[in-house]
Amino acid sequence: MKNLNIKAIALSVSLAFSAGALAQTMSKNDYKVSRDRISAEYKSAKAACGSMSGNLKDICVEEAKGKQMIVKSELEAQYKPTAKNHFKANVAKAEAVYGVAKERCDDLAGNAKDVCVKEAKAALVTAKADAKVQMESWDANAKVNQKTADARRNAKGDIAKAREEAAEDKSDAHYKVAKEKCDVLAGSAQDRC
Repeated sequence: MKNLNIKAIALSVSLAFSAGALAQTMSKNDYKVSRDRISAEYKSAKAACGSMSGNLKDICVEEAKGKQMIVKSELEAQYKPTAKNHFKANVAKAEAVYGVAKERCDDLAGNAKDVCVKEAKAALVTAKADAKVQMESWDANAKVNQKTADARRNAKGDIAKAREEAAEDKSDAHYKVAKEKCDVLAGSAQDRC
């Protein structure tokens, strides 16, 4: 069982890094080229499984499908970086690992197979739950950041208004002082003041 979990983790890490080379922001043309490349890589990986037989072939095909799902969903998340698309990418990773783990369980029998399947399912449920938390956290942080930006904008406006009022009050005070000083003068000196 531990060997299965280690392999599943290794697969998910390797699949995640294989898609990491994609550009953060891309044009529509780059997106289409990447989608075509992903399809070609999938066909090639699936064809490589053709020489295998039995459950080994099933595992190979499931790994190829999983890699395609992950890379496609990550491509979509990079092309349209929304919380929902990142959620879909995380779910695709979880489902890919689950699919491969479930196929590996087919090599077992009896209770060992049942436990293996339940472990794989538990890992899937955990990963989906984590992905949901991450998506909701992203949404919550985006709302907080927007409110913070609005609050900063309002604060800057309030500060500018306060400075303007303070400058006006200072000017009025200085004018009153100057006027008072002029009151002691008489005649043309008072007029000039």
